[in-house]
Amino acid sequence: MNSSLPVVRDTPGLRSQVAAWRKHGLRVGLVPTMGALHEGHLSLVRTAKEKCHRVIASLFVNPRQFAPHEDFDRYPRDEASDSGLLAGAGCDLLYAPDRAIMYPAGFATNVIVSDVSTPLEGEFRPHFFGGVATVVAKLLLQALPDAAYFGEKDYQQLQVIKRMARDLDIPVEIVGCATVREHDGLAMSSRNAYLSADERRIAARLNHILHDAIKAARSGDAIMEVEAEAARHAAAAGFTSIDYVAIRDAETLQPVNDLAHPARILAAAWLGKTRLIDNMAV
Repeated sequence: MNSSLPVVRDTPGLRSQVAAWRKHGLRVGLVPTMGALHEGHLSLVRTAKEKCHRVIASLFVNPRQFAPHEDFDRYPRDEASDSGLLAGAGCDLLYAPDRAIMYPAGFATNVIVSDVSTPLEGEFRPHFFGGVATVVAKLLLQALPDAAYFGEKDYQQLQVIKRMARDLDIPVEIVGCATVREHDGLAMSSRNAYLSADERRIAARLNHILHDAIKAARSGDAIMEVEAEAARHAAAAGFTSIDYVAIRDAETLQPVNDLAHPARILAAAWLGKTRLIDNMAV
């Protein structure tokens, strides 16, 4: 464990530290993570540090957002390494609760955000956003920071969290931060570590396929044709399965027929056993 970064593992310890900072008029930011940290996570910490006096990063691999057939057991875990990276990025406190703290015996509450959680990821991973909304609601209420920072790479998740915080009057500003990418344009993700060398080369094509689709949509091509053509290009590039390529309203994620309002292109595709997601503003 990196001793330079203080760690708390329960809610009273977390609230005590936040209260001490608040007593001195300090603004507090929160960066929720599941560990396996990369530059995308660290950029959130640095952004939070620019806007806040103190930054907390949480580390909790949330079982409720994994289906039984998904990768909960093999999801990478290395708290010591993550702690060192967080300290180097300017984080002030690591909150690392265990499962018994987040979901004690008898826990019986689920937070469900309707509408914005239903399409896209909601169709392919119907369990996912209930797990995300529940754990993020708990983290926000446990820490009650001034602001919480999330990457736009998980764009639908960001919209779900924004809606949840607004609907439940949780007094925390939800801040979306731009996706951080590898040199070849691949969106950074903890799951990129699963890719073989050949799969990694194919993965970089997704970024270019989405850029090409955006150009086609802006030139006036029919939205449905743009989506279908992008999916065909992804299959031709070597993606083994495409869950969706969709241009949607940037806030509601409902289908659109034109670009009269802000829109987003979102994609999810498989390379072997690894599922990649990406999105961009249209």
